[in-house]
Amino acid sequence: MSLKGKRILITAGPTWVSIDPVRVISNSASGETGKRLAESCARAGGRVTLLLGPGEKPAGNKKISVKRFTFFDELQRLFRGELLRQYDVVIHSAAVSDYRPLREARTKISSRARSWSCTFVPTPKLISMIKKTSAGSYAVGFKYEPRTAAATLIRKARDLMDSCRLDAVVANTAIDGKYRAYIVTPEGVSAVCTSKVQLVRQLTKLVSL
Repeated sequence: MSLKGKRILITAGPTWVSIDPVRVISNSASGETGKRLAESCARAGGRVTLLLGPGEKPAGNKKISVKRFTFFDELQRLFRGELLRQYDVVIHSAAVSDYRPLREARTKISSRARSWSCTFVPTPKLISMIKKTSAGSYAVGFKYEPRTAAATLIRKARDLMDSCRLDAVVANTAIDGKYRAYIVTPEGVSAVCTSKVQLVRQLTKLVSL
């Protein structure tokens, strides 16, 4: 596998959206897969830029350019700016917030309130920016659906691939604590992986072709 001379952009980790000045909503993503992908692509000779969310420590490889984000708006600005630089490969593995509060409270919501409600609205789909902004990039998306059967998971991956004009989608799930990932391309399922280590190896091989 060789990515020598190739410029690789990878997003990883969770994103936050604010409820009030001190509270946020996030998700359980760790950024581990994206970090491993960055390290694998760098070892294969790629010039890697990693956009990394909160929580996970940056990759220790000095050959990887790490840019941090915390909130959705920060990732949106970073991602758009990097896509304008026209990467050879874009792997969008970050767990992006799908919803945000319609209005963020200007002051901290009192902890004495017996109940309160919040209206959420969809966030823009960042993955749809890839081909619109950098049409020549080999674009890889991720679709995570816990406790989902293979046929349903692969169908959803195909839908995402078609709607965003992606070149591949990693459809992954966890059932009874067992990890399973399918690398889906227009030609079909190119690999079935039972660990993140295996996924990283297979995906690095795919983008090296």
